[in-house]
Amino acid sequence: MAKYEVVIGLEVHAQLKTESKLFCACSTRFGNDPNENVCEVCSGMPGVLPVLNRRAVEFAAKMGLAMNCTVRNHSVFERKNYFYPDSPNGYQISQLGDAICADGHIDLNMGEYTRRVGITRIQLENDAGKSIHSSTENASFVDLNRTGVPLIEIVSEPDMRSAEEAVAYLKTLRAILLYLDICDGNMEEGSFRCDANVSLRPVGQEAFGTRVELKNMNSFRHVQKGIEYEIARQQDMIEDGEDVIQQTRLYNAEKNITAAMRGKEEAHDYRYFPDPDLIPIMLSDTQIDAWRAELPELPEQRKARFVADLGLPEYDAEVLTQDKDMADYFEASLAAYDNPKKLSNMLMGQFQRELNERGMAVRDVVMRPAMLAELVRIIEEGLISNKIGADILPDLFVADISPEAYVKEKGMVQISDTSALEAAVDEVIAENPAEVEAYRGGKTKLQSFFVGQVMRKTRGKANPALVNELLASKL
Repeated sequence: MAKYEVVIGLEVHAQLKTESKLFCACSTRFGNDPNENVCEVCSGMPGVLPVLNRRAVEFAAKMGLAMNCTVRNHSVFERKNYFYPDSPNGYQISQLGDAICADGHIDLNMGEYTRRVGITRIQLENDAGKSIHSSTENASFVDLNRTGVPLIEIVSEPDMRSAEEAVAYLKTLRAILLYLDICDGNMEEGSFRCDANVSLRPVGQEAFGTRVELKNMNSFRHVQKGIEYEIARQQDMIEDGEDVIQQTRLYNAEKNITAAMRGKEEAHDYRYFPDPDLIPIMLSDTQIDAWRAELPELPEQRKARFVADLGLPEYDAEVLTQDKDMADYFEASLAAYDNPKKLSNMLMGQFQRELNERGMAVRDVVMRPAMLAELVRIIEEGLISNKIGADILPDLFVADISPEAYVKEKGMVQISDTSALEAAVDEVIAENPAEVEAYRGGKTKLQSFFVGQVMRKTRGKANPALVNELLASKL
């Protein structure tokens, strides 16, 4: 890729966590029966008038403030005209020139460098419905439950230069939305989704190449794979002397390819004009300042505090603060046992693996933070070994029980009695004369073999540090 520079801009749609839709009182609940959450307004009946959801305006403004945007005192709703069966009005109510938020930025920590990504605008708009194409009959159906659900569309500048940066940007956005508690961030359900605009240009060229829009990417992995495929596809076309066509393409995760969907529309294709049924949004400086004062500690601020106040490495702080629930769990466990690094290691290691294997979120874990803290404490105090701690975590994960009481009841307490361990060490040495001779001949790496034999003999309950000391002395 040294010959070409990748240029990426993202359009991210985030569904706002309001109880009702953007312009009517219908529920936004996901998973209800088809067409249950529908009324005359969101189904586009003639003669009805939309009424703006104030909470959605607040959420959009707070997202803008969190992303260093200017929140405009005056913003306007416009009609974006297009026909599709799941859009009963024949248009979408959105914003373009006078969006509620504009001119922001966020900084991406890419390890060896920082990438600043500009935010062109954040606009309020209503979602479309869902078309369902039957696999058993020659028919299609429309579910309008999602029609009118409030969205913010976050439009970035074309400032990203790799698929990795695009994924980092998405993860950063999602973390901010979750910290603000204005979106649930569920990519599989479509409440957090993105379209990527990808183009290539020769290194050093100022003018942008022809951009292609990618859709249908519902996970961070799919975003990365889809963009990587598109970069390779465009490079091959350019090097073969072909013209890249401006179009919208769908990503096929099963085949890991993109396929043409339609020609890419421009703003003039949608014939935007101010919606005559909606007056402009007028926000006072006093209201904007009040919303600014309500912003919580955001991921970057929390990360900086974890590093400065708790002495955590930047990597640990980055991992813990990406998920608000994980960061909350960490701080709650820290209140019960003041050992930040050991708790961080447990959460990023065995705890996260357990979450992944079970397909669970932190909020679903039955094990309270205080109990995780207790588990780390009894390992550090030598009551149990790290291995036993790892062995019992799956049982503790889904139960509200004391780890200390559990290991005592199950007879798992670590053996730290020197005389008891000495007998086991003597037996292992007597049973393995060839290995003893090899060790004494210079093959000191056999120490781990002897430790393993002692652990097997004691069913994993021997204190490893004490076993090592005894072996070193006797060998």
